[in-house]
Amino acid sequence: MSQGDLLHVVTADDISEGRQRFGRGIVWGSAALLAAVAIAQTAQRLGYADLGFETWRPTLHAYILWAICLCWSQVLIRGEHGKRTLFVLPAALFVVSLTVFPLLFGLVIAFSNWNLSSPVGRQFNGLDNVRQMWNDPFYWNALRNMVWYSLAILVEYAIAFGLALLLNAEIRARKFFRVAFLLPLMLSPVAVSWMIGKSMLELRFGPIAGFARFLGWDNPSFFGSPEIARLTIMVLDAWTFIPFMMIMILAGLQAIPKELTEAAKVDGAGPWKTFWEITFPLMLPVSITAILIRIIFKLKLADIVINLTAGGPGGATDTVTSFIFREYRDRSNVGYGTLLAMVYLVIIIIVMTILMKLAERLARPRT
Repeated sequence: MSQGDLLHVVTADDISEGRQRFGRGIVWGSAALLAAVAIAQTAQRLGYADLGFETWRPTLHAYILWAICLCWSQVLIRGEHGKRTLFVLPAALFVVSLTVFPLLFGLVIAFSNWNLSSPVGRQFNGLDNVRQMWNDPFYWNALRNMVWYSLAILVEYAIAFGLALLLNAEIRARKFFRVAFLLPLMLSPVAVSWMIGKSMLELRFGPIAGFARFLGWDNPSFFGSPEIARLTIMVLDAWTFIPFMMIMILAGLQAIPKELTEAAKVDGAGPWKTFWEITFPLMLPVSITAILIRIIFKLKLADIVINLTAGGPGGATDTVTSFIFREYRDRSNVGYGTLLAMVYLVIIIIVMTILMKLAERLARPRT
């Protein structure tokens, strides 16, 4: 081994037992203090004691002290290896403070009766919110709508793949069309819903509605019936996000070596066979990634629905996110809305875990 390689070698530190005991002591001591403060504040919140805590800041301060002691103990106990941990541990603790604690607070709210219009404030109600959700037909209708909205991604993917193939071919004004097809992605869904949904699709004066009357549609109401309104929402959302899938697929197509397609032509393979035997299999990892990311965006669909239909007619176009939004805004029902959000989060985690497992199996190269 050369002298320069010695700079990258980390030897084990000779750490004394007293130093290690001190490191463990500050960790467990600060953890005990954090637990005691959290239990005391929880007891006060539940009405079992009155310790004079006005906010949850003492628990926050105890958590910060525990985090500092934990980082310090890594150096005391593990030496040089503990210093390496400090490159990741503070960021992980910060993420925990921003995700785990709000999640726990959300669970407390989810099992509470907390209506902002009520003078009594938040009250624990056990499983009443769960029973209300189970008997809420509008929430289950929103979940069914999300299934239909998500299935539309397959059509969006087919259109995006076709556009990507077109823009990858040697056509005139190819650069212009690449920029033109990306324009919808540059607009926010709120702008799309107002510009197209509220203006161009307007029943009386909208140009698209006028053109529909010219074609023979007597009453071109795009939001009057549940089926047409749901289809209109799908089209507007697809118009906004198809360019996102298209640009990912286009990047994948440009990464395919041209020698492969040229060799297929030499072997006598036509365009259709070349696509199914070479292009599509090579694009499968990129396609799966684009579809998964699009599903994540689709599961958050709310802004177009809120601006155009507010879930109507009769909740036919509601998504879960828009329904929860209206529970908060229109009914001020924080407890029930939080429970719906928590249940939806669990559903998303389960669905995405299953999809990622399937995607991993599909993207695995076959021998």
